[in-house]
Amino acid sequence: MKNPVPQAASLLLEKLMLLVHVRPFLTGSGGETVPPAPGDYDTSCFKRGDLLEVPRTLFIHFGIYLGENRVAHLMPDILPTFTDDHQQIQQVVTNKRLILGVIARTASVRVDTVEDFAYGGSILVNHMDRLFEDQVLANEEAARRAEGLVGATAYSLLWNNCEHFVTYCRYGAAVSLQTDKFCETVKMIIRDQRSVLASVLVGLASIVCLGLAPSTTLPTIFIPFLLWMAG
Repeated sequence: MKNPVPQAASLLLEKLMLLVHVRPFLTGSGGETVPPAPGDYDTSCFKRGDLLEVPRTLFIHFGIYLGENRVAHLMPDILPTFTDDHQQIQQVVTNKRLILGVIARTASVRVDTVEDFAYGGSILVNHMDRLFEDQVLANEEAARRAEGLVGATAYSLLWNNCEHFVTYCRYGAAVSLQTDKFCETVKMIIRDQRSVLASVLVGLASIVCLGLAPSTTLPTIFIPFLLWMAG
């Protein structure tokens, strides 16, 4: 039987990381998502093959600049599962399409304008290069890799997300630093909870073996235990 703790942690991670892509639910009179107004993005400072990142509420969305105000980026999307109509798929991904794509683990590497990619957020350029300075590929190579991956693809919040896509294109290795960081946080929480439980068991054993006064020892022991249960 599989250990349920890693499975629960993985499920929690996937639910939380969904927020990296979900856009604000701005609706018009018809209930549809309202696309953002064109931003004042100065694309003259972007070079073909640049890695663009847009901070979201909790996470970061990534893309590769292709030139001429175009960005290739990986987005969860259910629509490619049902149709090959490129014109229909190329429409701005709604929250409903996105969430269903996450559930079905389907996505597409799509090409959008800088405005649609950024969705009103600020853009950082090649901010990750400092972490992979010895692995940065030529800009043209990064752009060609991105263009070669355009189309439907499998999706996983943990193992194949937008950050995996851009790091493969620009650095030659598909990694996700924000996934790694979040996994370490989950592991730390699990370890801390296990430590509290272990201290409770040791305390109870000491009462039995050493005959410590229950009136003074039990409250001290059960405070962290109750906190652990509440968490």
